[in-house]
Amino acid sequence: MVFYRSVSLLSKLRSRAVQQSNVSNSVRWLQVQTSSGLDLRSELQELIPEQQDRLKKIKSEYGKVQLGNITVDMVLGGMRGMTGLLWETSLLDPDEGIRFRGLSIPECQKVLPAAKPGGEPLPEGLLWLLLTGKVPSKEQVNSLSQELRSRATIPDHVYKTIDALPVTAHPMTQFATGVMALQVQSEFQKAYEKGIHKSKFWEPTYEDSMNLIAQVPLVAAYVYRRMYKNGDTIPKDESLDYGANFAHMLGFSSSEMHELMRLYVTIHSDHEGGNVSAHTGHLVASALSDPYLSFAAALNGLAGPLHGLANQEVLLWIKSVVEECGENISKEQLKDYVWKTLNSGKVVPGFGHGVLRKTDPRYTCQREFAMKHLPKDPLFQLVSKLYEVVPPVLTELGKVKNPWPNVDAHSGVLLNYYGLTEARYYTVLFGVSRALGICSQLIWDRALGLPLERPKSITMEWLEKQCKKA
Repeated sequence: MVFYRSVSLLSKLRSRAVQQSNVSNSVRWLQVQTSSGLDLRSELQELIPEQQDRLKKIKSEYGKVQLGNITVDMVLGGMRGMTGLLWETSLLDPDEGIRFRGLSIPECQKVLPAAKPGGEPLPEGLLWLLLTGKVPSKEQVNSLSQELRSRATIPDHVYKTIDALPVTAHPMTQFATGVMALQVQSEFQKAYEKGIHKSKFWEPTYEDSMNLIAQVPLVAAYVYRRMYKNGDTIPKDESLDYGANFAHMLGFSSSEMHELMRLYVTIHSDHEGGNVSAHTGHLVASALSDPYLSFAAALNGLAGPLHGLANQEVLLWIKSVVEECGENISKEQLKDYVWKTLNSGKVVPGFGHGVLRKTDPRYTCQREFAMKHLPKDPLFQLVSKLYEVVPPVLTELGKVKNPWPNVDAHSGVLLNYYGLTEARYYTVLFGVSRALGICSQLIWDRALGLPLERPKSITMEWLEKQCKKA
């Protein structure tokens, strides 16, 4: 949610009418608070005491308020639907989709600074929003871009550590290994060993988090160039923003690819705290592990096929459709292929979501990007047919709560169009993006003094006895 304080006339003028995607299609007015200072750390220094007091008040006044009832299905279903985490940077609604500090993706596209008029939002702007709850100015974003570039240096031992792995190792294995190798420079670990007071934990956490966010594109680009371009690396460009620089280091100079990477990093950055990667990062950090250890753990969760690896699986599946049936497959043929996939015991990758019960807004904005830049691409046209064919099939199947496409259903086709065809690498892109959200929340975990996470577990015997008593 956005931090609401007194809203200036300028903020009111920036308010925009946006249409909520709910049954009534009602229009609400957003009051967007803008930042004033150029320094992100100074903004946090001012905000943190206010939010600490806010949390104390919530604890004292509402600590005994019940938020819902836990059912056996929730316990056996991976804690699905339980309300049990504080995650300030974003909130996911089953019907509306993700909101970053209260702003939907279309709203972020309207109010966050872009590299060019009408362009996609800059990831640095979203980082500022996630950390402060305020919309930054273009000057603030430019300043943050410069700061991240100044932090983007990698010790040689990191590259040597990655090089110790077989070049055939999965890209996520190499990426997570590189992040672990960065850990030796952790400012939080050094400060903790010297005896820093817990009220100051957020300060070295901020330094580690900003360094990590700045460094992961370089590590990720090194893995890509090592695996697919004979180790011919490309240095960062001091004139480019975060998303464009990442695309540049991967080896892509197209202005459209730079725009796509800005959009990709922005929309993949955060998806509230209950997903595997975000929850893992939060859980590990709750033991006061530093941001490098926490984020590396998050990456290992992201690498699972039921989470971030799905973006790899989608493109591979789409290409299997083309190989077997051709690019001009009819909707009826495509329906048969979908049933063939389901009847073989597999899922149709890219469809369904653990929380959402509608088309993922992250899918929608990627579709809009494709309609603008590559409407005649055969794979995009195939994705459009899948949008029409798959949901009715999954509905007919009767076992799927959400038959609609998620973010992974579209990203691979866009990347493939601009030349990033190596599907095994796609989850690394997801990982770079997710650093923004996980690290932003981690800074607030430390600032608010959130405790060690330790839920209660039970056995099947306990469940059986308890339910018989009920």
